[in-house]
Amino acid sequence: MRIFSIITAVVVTLALYLIVFEREKLLSFASNEPETSAVAEPEPDVAKEPTPAPEDGMRVVSIVATASTAQSIDNAVLLRGRTEAARQIDVRAETSGLVRSEPLRKGSYVEAGQLLCEIEPGTRQTALAEAQARLPEAKARLPEAQGRVLEAEARLKEAQINDNAAKQLSADGFASEVRVAGTQAAVQSALAAVETARAGVESARAGILGAEAAIASAINEIDRLKISAPFAGLLETDTAELGALMQPGGLCATVIQLDPIKLVAFVPETEVAKVEVGARAGGRTTSNQTVEGRVTFLSRSSDPETRTFRVEITVNNDDLQLRDGQTAEILIGAEGEKAHLIPASSLTLNNEGTLGVQLATDENTASFMPITILRDTTAGMWVSGLPDEAKIITVGQEYVTDGVAIKVTLAEPKS
Repeated sequence: MRIFSIITAVVVTLALYLIVFEREKLLSFASNEPETSAVAEPEPDVAKEPTPAPEDGMRVVSIVATASTAQSIDNAVLLRGRTEAARQIDVRAETSGLVRSEPLRKGSYVEAGQLLCEIEPGTRQTALAEAQARLPEAKARLPEAQGRVLEAEARLKEAQINDNAAKQLSADGFASEVRVAGTQAAVQSALAAVETARAGVESARAGILGAEAAIASAINEIDRLKISAPFAGLLETDTAELGALMQPGGLCATVIQLDPIKLVAFVPETEVAKVEVGARAGGRTTSNQTVEGRVTFLSRSSDPETRTFRVEITVNNDDLQLRDGQTAEILIGAEGEKAHLIPASSLTLNNEGTLGVQLATDENTASFMPITILRDTTAGMWVSGLPDEAKIITVGQEYVTDGVAIKVTLAEPKS
């Protein structure tokens, strides 16, 4: 029994040695494949490049590469946004009263200045007539007040003359000091009368201005009875119903302008440098309506929560087929850039986690190159960051690292 235990221990030890230290040879023996081949032999439709013999001890990995040439593509910015009316306003009343106009129904097209709601005038015409009647009376008071000023100034001049005469006579001993004091008092009284008369003139002028202001206020109040469309557009709501009581701030109607219309989207901060005001842009709605226009606004301040920038594209909407709030796919043109079209399966990561591809060099070694994805299409990915001419490893890129010797098989270009 002891001999069997020893034999079992030896067999287990040998098996562990083969699994841990000779794993590759063991796997190659089990699969009946050469240990240096990382991928299957290429099919007959691929062309092999001559590969120099590796140095002694150097491991060679067989890979398949595709020769790629950079192409110039439009580096457009693709966004998802919505349509938005150029202008929208709630037209509201500025005064109170009963509506006496027939309502206009929503969906109606209105011109700028067209009457939307009209309010009963009430006593406003009477208030205007009263204010207009007060104006002539106020104007008549002004000449009378100006005459009083002239009269007061004449009395002041007379009092000043009497005062000067009394002072001279008093200096020569012909007038008493009591007389001088009386003439001085008369001068002061005349000065007060002049100031009073001038105040009367200002009061008359204020009365004229007050009458004119009352007239203007009454006219303005009458003008507020008619509520008109501020611009041409469509009614989004019915106008106020006949007989409805309007209060200041009450809604008469909502008017929107849809021609031109705006496409609104938010550009991420990684793409905002590609967008410029004036750039050509286009959009397609979910109902497959296509429009073209130009960028008319790009925000300089980002949204604090999403770190995106608002962009607006103005487009024509003569037939009013586009509606406010439709979802749209927006494409904004940007400066062209050279890029390679590669299959998504050829992408790989290096040890630092950088996204890129493995290239086959002229020395038949692998070389990792980081890339930037520009666009993802059904045919593949457009990427930048590679040389104009490159041999991109499409099969076996996960088995090589920088400097590893490779056996290159170039795939035939697709017809």
